Amino acid sequence: MSDKVNYARLPLHQVSKELVAVAQGTLPADLVVKNARLLNVNTGEIQDKMDVAVKSGHIAYVGDASHTVGEKTTVVDGEGMVLAPGFLDGHIHVESSMITVREYARTVVPHGTTGIFMDPHEIANVLGMEGVKLMVEDGKDVPMNVWATMPSCVPAVPGFEDSGAEFGPAEVAEAMTWDGIAGLGELMNFPGVLMGSDHAHGEIAATLRSGKPVTGHYSMPDLDRGLNGYVASGVSSCHESVSKEDALARMRLGMYAMMREGSAWHDVKETIRSVTESRIDTRFALLVCDDAHPDTLLSLGHLDHIVRRAIEEGLDPIRAIQMVTINTAQYFGKADEIGSISPGKFADMVLLSDLSRVSVHKVIYNGVLVAEKGDMVVPIERSTVPDFAKKSVRLAGPVTKEDLKVVAPEGATSVTARVMEIIEAHVGTYSREIELSVVDGAVPASLDKDVAKIAVFERHKATGTRGLGFVTGFGLKGGAVGSTVAHDAHNLMVVGTNDDDMVLAANALAEAGGGMIAVKDGKVLALLPLPVAGLMSEEPAKTVAASVAALDRAWKDLGCDLHSPFMTMALLPLACLPELRLTNRGLVDTVEFRFTDLFVEK
Repeated sequence: MSDKVNYARLPLHQVSKELVAVAQGTLPADLVVKNARLLNVNTGEIQDKMDVAVKSGHIAYVGDASHTVGEKTTVVDGEGMVLAPGFLDGHIHVESSMITVREYARTVVPHGTTGIFMDPHEIANVLGMEGVKLMVEDGKDVPMNVWATMPSCVPAVPGFEDSGAEFGPAEVAEAMTWDGIAGLGELMNFPGVLMGSDHAHGEIAATLRSGKPVTGHYSMPDLDRGLNGYVASGVSSCHESVSKEDALARMRLGMYAMMREGSAWHDVKETIRSVTESRIDTRFALLVCDDAHPDTLLSLGHLDHIVRRAIEEGLDPIRAIQMVTINTAQYFGKADEIGSISPGKFADMVLLSDLSRVSVHKVIYNGVLVAEKGDMVVPIERSTVPDFAKKSVRLAGPVTKEDLKVVAPEGATSVTARVMEIIEAHVGTYSREIELSVVDGAVPASLDKDVAKIAVFERHKATGTRGLGFVTGFGLKGGAVGSTVAHDAHNLMVVGTNDDDMVLAANALAEAGGGMIAVKDGKVLALLPLPVAGLMSEEPAKTVAASVAALDRAWKDLGCDLHSPFMTMALLPLACLPELRLTNRGLVDTVEFRFTDLFVEK
């Protein structure tokens, strides 16, 4: 790799004279990409035999750039490959990749990603405003634009859970003055929006006053009054579409439909039909990741993989590229700087050796070649994590079997329990009613009925609060699994078939400072320590991916063969997703948005 590179971005007004001079041929370019097939996202066409001249990190000229080449100009031969704008992810939680922002950049830039709009609400729910600042700071001085949207839901649904911090309109208004904040993070509290909550509407108002967009999260089936009201409030995007109809309804109302493809939720297959089976204008369509584990990023890719998936489902490649470039830039009000290969814009570009396969050959950021053939060619220093971001697991005391006891109604020999049923590769759950046996006055898990016990312990302020419930669909034949990645409050969650293994899993996680674990017969099968807020590792992506793979094998040893089961499990406490969830405060009916009893009265 070359020596340390300066990634400072000079604003257009400081370099405009230079760019004009290069375009006129009176000043040589710093870099020229020659003989490429330009994917012009402005017009939706491919132009053959095109050159692009770059000066001071900006594009100065597009056309035949022979007159801009000087003795010191770096010339990159496009070799007839497709030259496209760098890819932009409009909705991503870096923490879900379990690596730091700098390590995330090192991982995704070779896949063509030159900008992300991250929502750091995972770390915000643990460390508050300082956590947001930590993520923004970690994204500086890397070969990738890193913007953040200020987390809006800390906690995700007030009154239903306990997190490590609380945000409101005042915190949002403050954040909107910070450099690097591009808008408001996904507003999951859509019930608050629709019911006229001062808290929710105050956050929206603080964002709109700053001239920045409000990103959304609307996961309800009401596409009429509910969705109209949500959009009318000022929320302008949503990544919760799971069907053709969902995406179409959003775009028809002028809302950006963010079509998601991550490690656990694979929504593009259905949502992209809103475009492939119609002739609608796609300016309101974006492709986003949302959440991806490191093994997914390393083995499949990032936005290149998501664009490829959309193309595989029948989407025209040019329109697919628009959905991760100009559309994203326009949504966030950044199209004057990024999103297209046009004079004056920052020189963030990718050379694709195969358009339909989205094969990224070279990546140019700020006019500098930063990645080639899947590897970085410039260094990125490792993150330095301050002590305050570690040792964030604070329980009231060690977990005991008594803490896990689900007490049955007096005299009962069986109960009908409300059980969460997971849906593989989807974010929702079903609320089921399942009859369970009572043993010595308590209700255990049932292997015969594939019903595991679940416990969520508050871990931020040692309050001692906990929620107990049941879940089906994992297929566990024994043991227990646990995680401090438990959206969005990120309390300590354990799922298991027996109390002994659940106790071991919970206490081992607390001792490790957070992470993910699998236990069987009193032994730890796999442990991934995540000491940064209980969410992220300081290790390289490959090291974390190897640990995730070991965890996946451990899950299979326990009987579960789901894809990314940890990511599916991590959503079980998220009380803004249908239909049933468990937080540290108890079982939540997320259709009616109220706490509900674990047992159904007969």
